[in-house]
Amino acid sequence: MQPMRKEQANYPGRPISPFMAPPQSSAALRSSGPAVGVESSGASQPTTPFLSSGPVSGLGAAGAPQTSSPFLSSRPVIGTQPNSFGSQPSIRFSGPSGTPIPSYSPQDSSTYQQSQPPRFPPAAQPLTASSSFPPITSAPGPFRPQLQTPVVPMGPPPQNTHQFTPRGAIPQPSDSSPIPPQPPLPAHLNAPPRANIPPFQPDSQFHVSRQASQPPGGAFPAAHFSLANASPYQAHQGIAPPPAPPTGGPLGFNSRKQEQYPMAGPPIGGIQGLVEEFQSLSIGSTPGTLNPGVDTMLLPRPFSGDEEPKNSHEMFPLNCHPRFLRLTTHAIPNSQSLLSRWHLPLGAVVHPLAEPPDGEEVPIVSFGPAGIIRCRRCRTYINPYVTFTDAGKKWRCNLCSLLNDVPVEYFCALDASGRRYDFDQRPELSKGSVEFVASTEYMVRPPMPPLYFFLIDVSVPAVRSGLLEIVAKTIKSTLDNLPGSPRTQIGFITFDSTLHFHNLKSSLTQPQMLVVVDLDDIFLPLPDDLLVNLSDSRHVVDAFLDSLPVMFQGTANVESAMGPAIKAAFMVMSQLGGKLLIFQSSLPSLGVGRLRLRGDDLRVYGTDKEHMLRLPEDPFYKQMAAEFTKNQCAVDIYAFSEKYSDIASLGTLAKYTGGQVYHYPSFQASFHREKLSYELARNLTRVTAWESVMRIRCGKGIRFSTFHGHFMLRSTDLLALPAVDCDKAFAMQLSLEETLLTSQIVYFQVALLYTSSSGERRIRVHTAAAPVVADLGEMYRQADTGTIISLMGRLAIENSLSMKLEDARQSMQLKLVKSLKEYRNLYVVQHRLAGRLIYPESLKYLPLYVLCLCRCAALRGGYADVTLDDRCAAGYSLMILPIGRMLKLLHPSLFRIDENLLKDQKAVHEPLKQLPLTVQSLDPKGAYILDDGFNFIIWFGRMLSTDLINNMIGADSANFPDLSRIVMTQHDNDISKRLMKILQELRERDPSSYQSCRMVRQGEQPREGFLFLANLVEDQNAGYSGYVDWVVQIFRQSQGS
Repeated sequence: MQPMRKEQANYPGRPISPFMAPPQSSAALRSSGPAVGVESSGASQPTTPFLSSGPVSGLGAAGAPQTSSPFLSSRPVIGTQPNSFGSQPSIRFSGPSGTPIPSYSPQDSSTYQQSQPPRFPPAAQPLTASSSFPPITSAPGPFRPQLQTPVVPMGPPPQNTHQFTPRGAIPQPSDSSPIPPQPPLPAHLNAPPRANIPPFQPDSQFHVSRQASQPPGGAFPAAHFSLANASPYQAHQGIAPPPAPPTGGPLGFNSRKQEQYPMAGPPIGGIQGLVEEFQSLSIGSTPGTLNPGVDTMLLPRPFSGDEEPKNSHEMFPLNCHPRFLRLTTHAIPNSQSLLSRWHLPLGAVVHPLAEPPDGEEVPIVSFGPAGIIRCRRCRTYINPYVTFTDAGKKWRCNLCSLLNDVPVEYFCALDASGRRYDFDQRPELSKGSVEFVASTEYMVRPPMPPLYFFLIDVSVPAVRSGLLEIVAKTIKSTLDNLPGSPRTQIGFITFDSTLHFHNLKSSLTQPQMLVVVDLDDIFLPLPDDLLVNLSDSRHVVDAFLDSLPVMFQGTANVESAMGPAIKAAFMVMSQLGGKLLIFQSSLPSLGVGRLRLRGDDLRVYGTDKEHMLRLPEDPFYKQMAAEFTKNQCAVDIYAFSEKYSDIASLGTLAKYTGGQVYHYPSFQASFHREKLSYELARNLTRVTAWESVMRIRCGKGIRFSTFHGHFMLRSTDLLALPAVDCDKAFAMQLSLEETLLTSQIVYFQVALLYTSSSGERRIRVHTAAAPVVADLGEMYRQADTGTIISLMGRLAIENSLSMKLEDARQSMQLKLVKSLKEYRNLYVVQHRLAGRLIYPESLKYLPLYVLCLCRCAALRGGYADVTLDDRCAAGYSLMILPIGRMLKLLHPSLFRIDENLLKDQKAVHEPLKQLPLTVQSLDPKGAYILDDGFNFIIWFGRMLSTDLINNMIGADSANFPDLSRIVMTQHDNDISKRLMKILQELRERDPSSYQSCRMVRQGEQPREGFLFLANLVEDQNAGYSGYVDWVVQIFRQSQGS
């Protein structure tokens, strides 16, 4: 790496990145020799981005605190005092930094302190890998787990010792025994300054349990030690047994000679820091036996849900919060060849309007007459990563490096470090997320008012189901809370076999209905009075909503002219734009856009024509979606049909307009009332960005190639979003435009230009930085499982529109297997890891989430598993869900509740404990609740107390053999009140949706199977692998060549 320019070096807000020119007192690469403790004095040392899993003796620091060096070896390191440095020629390192590495003069052997090099097992013995799940070795036959290795808690090491404590039968020399003098090290060995080694303290209380097949003689007692001054890159902190030595290499101090030619032969030792904190799981299965050889208690389970990455924000504190922008790996590969070895999707998930916690609102900035400061070449908005030069008169763009002039109104002098004096008062220079008030140059027309137009089906199914009553009451209850008052506009059209226009003019006392029968030539009978200002016509709107449930009470019309109604709504809204909400109860049967029954031909499934069922049948809906988007209209679909309603076609309107599909299969007013009311009210009252466009810029050499979500792609990288809200996220894939990236850091900037409900034009900008690396291991360490699954799921949904479901599932499995195989190859030389599934700490949940994706409603099975409408609706939901909600849907939470219900109300209630998703977690005497973020499923064991069930449901359960007819409400008893309190607490965790509650008994088929058991993803179900079988399958496939 070349030294940074002066103006960049002086900038105070630059990222805390390890990829910078090191000071003269540090080295970029550690040696691989054994470590002995030393005492050091001097200045503090730089923080390490990479930590080794090899054993390192503790050091004493007489001066400032010591931290780690940029790179640590995977084998022990010898430390000395940095009292002299040679002027030998530097050697370039091809790792993540590429920084010239100074070499050092030989040190006097007297500075070495005594230490006994560890003994290693013979080459034929497997060496236990570092894992937070203690390894288990299984032989064919009954499963007998060995004793688990206790986890050593982290903490600073005591300062009164610097020696490994003797263990087992290994002889330890006395403290006074000197170490024989060592020969001088070659100048080209890349030896680091010794004082950079972080202080480690070995623990002497715990020993790794010896494998059954391991002889006692010559066994190596693995050292467990705590890590001090942990690096921001460190993914796993806990037990770190030492790695095995290179096969055939000499042991002890002389093994350092293995590193004299670090690029020759396979990677052995610390050249790329390969032996990092990885995870492993013993697989002891034998072909032909039923015992999988996996201890289910050791399987990784994401009980804590989505975990936002913290390392990236610690490295780059000026980045926007991960809730707005997350990368699949926060380490961008520097070459196409490295990217080809990644195998997993490389990209990002953007959630531009994510709801921040109270007190962390995005700051609003107005530049006034100066206008928004942007790069004149790449149009990047000013952000914390730009640098100021020429006494503050110029600033350099961090994306394209162009030097721009600072407007006179924005000028501020720089201090001695090159920092603007007003840095702390400028949110755009100190915050990764900011919202600019846009000037008139960002407007092609005056800002539109919030506009809500309702298209309501009033045919027989809608009237009989009670839909009209719920919709009318909910809309009326939210009128006072609609955003944008007093500018808000509103209008209604109802339809069956004809179209009903409703005149809501403010001068009327009652609304007027005008009926249009001609469906082939649609016209607007009163163009100026169909869309009214809510404040002016509030009394007329209230009167209409009060009369709507009874207006069509005696209808016998079963037809649906939905297509002509959509065209009429477009004619009303095209001048202003806004949001169109369609409530549909039956398959469109008249006029343009009529649809037919399809999907009932079993012979189509499993063939090359299967995917056609998931594509829109009529191009009318996609054409209308393009027209709606062009005129800034978003469309939300509420589907309630008991029969097939072709969600695949209707959902196209939402897909290309930035809308959403709400599906209520087999709608019943008594059961779905609260869910529909809550979700409709949230849709109408949540923060919404109108007539918006979004663009994502990135640095030189990379670009976003594909985009996934609900939007219309206006150009190669401009997303048209007529309306976007806080519940929608977007995913995109990255590609490298250059064979080799020369920059050390790449920057990303998300810009959302929109109109607020108050009528103000704004630009929300999120900026983030990520390091460029040449180490595949670093890409894995910085991987983000949630983002990978979110992007992989969207890709699988889109693949299912052009291929069979089985092919889409196999594509995900192949990516998983290739990535784990590639990761295993990083360790196959250093460790004899036969019979182990190796995976990075950052991706320990990835196999389970991929299994959940394969078993989700959108991708699992065929015709008999999920109805076509349910499958398409689930696919549309997955395409827009933020990361946290998607992971919750894929891997629901399972809790036992009967114990909490029976506790004394005055007693302190412990929080619900999440359980593994397997029938082994279920007790026939218990009651359990399954929460996937969209629904609650309450499961009653067959031996559960009848009195408890009766108190929960408020009736005698013996009179209700079918619990599907019971609606969970609060009753006048303590058990019911406690249950409703539990449900309320679970709902408050995520306000974006409302979980309706279903109940099912143990053994009640088929309801128990498709409602409850299908969600227990760790068990085999309907021909799908359980978690254990899946892990064994992935393990075997990853072992192949």
